[in-house]
Amino acid sequence: MISITTAEFNTLLITFFWPLTRILSMIASAPILGNPSFPVRAKLGLALMITILVVPTLEQPVPQIDPNSGLGLLVLMQQIMIGAAIGFVMRIIFVAVEMAGEIIGLQMGLGFAIFFDPQNSAQVPLIGRFLGVIASLAFIAIDGHLIMIALISQSFNTLPIAPAGLSESTLTVLANWGGEIFKAGLQLSLPVLTALLITNLALGILTRAAPQLNIFAVGFPLTLSIGFLILALSISHYAPVLEHFILEGLYLMMALVNLDEIIMP
Repeated sequence: MISITTAEFNTLLITFFWPLTRILSMIASAPILGNPSFPVRAKLGLALMITILVVPTLEQPVPQIDPNSGLGLLVLMQQIMIGAAIGFVMRIIFVAVEMAGEIIGLQMGLGFAIFFDPQNSAQVPLIGRFLGVIASLAFIAIDGHLIMIALISQSFNTLPIAPAGLSESTLTVLANWGGEIFKAGLQLSLPVLTALLITNLALGILTRAAPQLNIFAVGFPLTLSIGFLILALSISHYAPVLEHFILEGLYLMMALVNLDEIIMP
């Protein structure tokens, strides 16, 4: 019969509690893995499985800090912040893609066409949902979800569990990363925006030359057709751009946890 004391049980619980907190925080904030349509029990089971596999491989032992103490609360906040920061970096890329789709949809006149996005549990324009699906497929195609799991597993060796977590400079870099939403969103939507700008200028000149022309009857189908045409012609070039932004996000996540390279299992 196996017997275990209360002290031994608490030690075993604390050993798995701190890594589980960081891993669960990353899964909750990461794209694909943190999808609201993904069952909560499955997320918790995935986090538990990763924790059980990671804890025996840690180079430094997990500190025996009581979670009910003041120091334990500080460590808890640090682990949540580290895990959320890793997932937040990649989430920015997907938000930028959806922003590009929203800009394109508004310029094409599809601002009223919205779909439910399970990734963010919100209503997003049709084009934004379409580009979001492409971004998700590109993310899975380069094994982005597996790379994030490998990164969070190796982060315990470079950024061990302690009251001191992310540095102030790291948080500044993370905050500046939010500007990537506008940069990537504009780059992805620029081809369609340029074509629609030229179309609107041509329609303005046409209206000036022929005032009796009903611009609303002609302009909406024309901008819609040209928008879909340019989107279809440029869609093959979106995958390399998305892959570039995703890899840039992965490099930033490596910098957050002081990793030089990610060792895939």
